[in-house]
Amino acid sequence: MIDLKAETHSLLANFELLKGLLSTYGPEAWQALRERAFRSYSEFGIPTLKDEEFKYISLRALEEGRFKPAYGATVDRYQVEQTTLGSVDAITVVFVNGEYAPELSSAHALPAGVFIGSLKDGLGIYEEEVLAKLGTIANLKGKLGSSNDERFVDLNTAYLSEGALVYLPSGVSLERPIHLLYLTSANHGPLVSHPRTLVILGENSDAKLLETYLGMEGVYFTNAVTEVSMGPNAILEHTKIQLEQADSIHIANISVHQAEQSMYTSNNIAFGGKIARNDINVWLDGEHTETWLNGASVGLDHQVIDNHTRIDHAKPNCNSFEVYKAILGDHAAGVFNGKIFVYEDAQKTDAKQTNQAILLSNTASINTKPQLEIFADDVKCTHGATVGQLREESMFYLRSRGIPKAEAQALLVFAFAAEVLAKVTIPGVREILEKLLFEKLELAQQAS
Repeated sequence: MIDLKAETHSLLANFELLKGLLSTYGPEAWQALRERAFRSYSEFGIPTLKDEEFKYISLRALEEGRFKPAYGATVDRYQVEQTTLGSVDAITVVFVNGEYAPELSSAHALPAGVFIGSLKDGLGIYEEEVLAKLGTIANLKGKLGSSNDERFVDLNTAYLSEGALVYLPSGVSLERPIHLLYLTSANHGPLVSHPRTLVILGENSDAKLLETYLGMEGVYFTNAVTEVSMGPNAILEHTKIQLEQADSIHIANISVHQAEQSMYTSNNIAFGGKIARNDINVWLDGEHTETWLNGASVGLDHQVIDNHTRIDHAKPNCNSFEVYKAILGDHAAGVFNGKIFVYEDAQKTDAKQTNQAILLSNTASINTKPQLEIFADDVKCTHGATVGQLREESMFYLRSRGIPKAEAQALLVFAFAAEVLAKVTIPGVREILEKLLFEKLELAQQAS
């Protein structure tokens, strides 16, 4: 436990500053929710290397930073369209510095009962559903594991205000993808925002969701929480892309609750940020569910990219498949911790987990820790991790055919990441990611 008297950083101080304003937003029950979350976060504060879930990632930048509450910024539609992924053909909802920007969002005719927009507007239509789900999915209390750390979820909940709501009633298949675009422009000093996203899919519904975090300028801290509730037979392809500024800190928690026969696919792409941490927790709460977790990250310079995944197999006859890949150059550091819990009643579980990393320099590093905790006896569970540099024989093969060294390296690294990028099926997005990957590889070559 930290000494709160010595804890002077703005992540705590901002709460007292905004407490009155926050109390005017949302149902009265939310104020009690904020107070509980703030007390929970305050008990422990910013993690240190002594905390098990953060032992390989230093967050001293949060200790030393003076992040003011997010404020409005002037961004026009042309600027949005010129950004990476800003012109994707989708139902687009834009947030700037954590604030909903309806003037930058797109207007589309939606099927009856579908809502895609701000949490504030959605409360007026689906208040009962929102109150039943928000804050209950991003919760590890009572679940297996001795180091269930939720402090950044608590920090986000303490500042609960603006956010996005996606609601699909039963039987709706949405053809056009959804794009939640979170932009940050910190041109007047360091700021912190706490984006909140709630996705509710009814029975037999189907959607593709793109969740993008994109920095425009400045130093800032993004602390995002996304909760996903999937009804029976629902299908969701959820692609999260993190392209933050070079001096930014990005911490994100995605929590998913799957009902029977639902299928959830996560494509987690992390290219930006000085420090980036992603936690993805999936609760399989019905038979015959299917879960796919795909991840690709590229770190250069002194970037730190930390991916923690957790899959709770709570019911029998469920399948999960996970592939996470990292490309690290210069002095970049990567972290992967993948947990799979198979509960006593979860017979006939089939779970496969793979983590692979390529180190492009002798000074890049990764700490990888796949974990299995199995309390059922009729299961098929495998996990594996490999870390290495590009194979010399593969480089020799390409070089012997006249391909320059830099191009040969780029081709091999691209082929390594392509397995994950190919899982993104939203039109035009995979091509943008491939272009970004080649740009990152060019920077790696220039540094070598």
